[in-house]
Amino acid sequence: MPAFASLRADGLGKSYGQITVLSDVTLDIHAGEVHAIIGENGAGKSTLMKLLSGHASPTAGHIAMDGRAVSFANAVEAEKHGIVLVHQEILLAPDLTVAQNLFLGREIRRGFMVDDRAMDRRAAELLARIGSAARPRDRVSDLPLAQRQLVQIARALLDERKVVIFDEPTAVLANDEVAALLDIVRGLREHGVAVLYISHRLDEVQELADRVTVLRDGRMIGTWPAAELTQRQMAELMVGRELDMLYPHKRPATTHEPLLSVSGLEVDHGAQKASFDVRPGEVLGLGGMIGSGRTELIEGLMGLRPSQAASVVVNGSEIAHRSVGSMMEAGLVYLTEDRKGKGLLLDEKLAPNLTLQALEIVNPGTVLGRGAEMAALRKAVADYDIRVRSLTLEAGKLSGGNQQKLLLAKVMMTDPSVVIIDEPTRGIDIGNKSQIYEFIDAMVRSGRACIVISSEMQELVGLADRILVMRAGRIVAELLGEEINEENVVYAATSGTGQHTGGTA
Repeated sequence: MPAFASLRADGLGKSYGQITVLSDVTLDIHAGEVHAIIGENGAGKSTLMKLLSGHASPTAGHIAMDGRAVSFANAVEAEKHGIVLVHQEILLAPDLTVAQNLFLGREIRRGFMVDDRAMDRRAAELLARIGSAARPRDRVSDLPLAQRQLVQIARALLDERKVVIFDEPTAVLANDEVAALLDIVRGLREHGVAVLYISHRLDEVQELADRVTVLRDGRMIGTWPAAELTQRQMAELMVGRELDMLYPHKRPATTHEPLLSVSGLEVDHGAQKASFDVRPGEVLGLGGMIGSGRTELIEGLMGLRPSQAASVVVNGSEIAHRSVGSMMEAGLVYLTEDRKGKGLLLDEKLAPNLTLQALEIVNPGTVLGRGAEMAALRKAVADYDIRVRSLTLEAGKLSGGNQQKLLLAKVMMTDPSVVIIDEPTRGIDIGNKSQIYEFIDAMVRSGRACIVISSEMQELVGLADRILVMRAGRIVAELLGEEINEENVVYAATSGTGQHTGGTA
């Protein structure tokens, strides 16, 4: 270890008026180590990162770098000291190319002219190093979300850094992209860079981190060598109590008639000849690797993608012309995996986000009454434990877990019989995960059916009463009872065959 820590927070705190969001945090971040910061949403992780990277100023305590006190008026000053924050939110110029974004404000010039060729060459090298498929001249707005995140990471690593702070960097990445990013983090550590790493994925924390600091309710609980903590112990430190069973008890198999029956569904550039059903009181899991066609299958079913089917029956009635509206009227709703881009209107307030799909239910009259809308919001906040400082907040100001609960409350406003949830807990802390699982369990115990798509194998195995596994656009296996385990899901997803192929799969 060096004589001085690369970065030190000493009694750091942050208050907004009378509200204290971070209090008395003291920790060292050493050169050549990965230091993970974990905690539930609202624990103070992002506030701490903003203070250390110049995006906010502390109201208590101070920061030292290499043994000398420093203060940052803004993020630019922090970057001059070698500290950079890779944000969870995408902060790129969408209408510019990848290379233009990487070099924005620090363009390579030849004389008075911007040297586009030199920037393209340097961008291509860096993109290849971090495993991005983006090309220097791609327009950022044309890239999928995961590639935008990798471009943002590339921008942060363009110059030499002493401290790199990652805030949920893998939340939108596929498995191969995650592996490439973890290799980048290891490479930074090997080159003597201090890495601060925030993630809800405790398996990543356990794999990467040298030390782990836990925050809870704006306070520091402690710092431990990562090798001394199991993932379960990390989770218990985050929530401040021993975890009971994270997943609800499985329900007995149901013999009722299906609420949804799909036969021969073909989705353009997606699923092929898919047939399946789901019954009341059942959680049906949809597993498979990224790119297997799971989301495409559901989007085709909902009319969001061009598709054809021999038949789709909801609540005993065949649906001839499928659209989001017609499926919702029949009793089927879909929570998209992209809650920020497609699920919620982030710049709108909570009430219109909640009631947009159910205006006639909230208020059957011709004009939506403000009182009825706010009454619906108050009930949703109570029923789904949506934690807000004010009912007049914009949806974009909620934490990820509370956004997901708002989205769940929104689709439940229509009283559906079948609920499809794509990646129900992506980017959500352990406490909110447990709540989402409880909501799903209550949903199916009330006689509804739920279809869950999840890339987290433990989640899929823990929630589902039955799992359909997809590979290359086809349902290749159906797992029941004791067959439901991670090994069987992975085997079916990668080899194309499972232990059980009965039923309608």
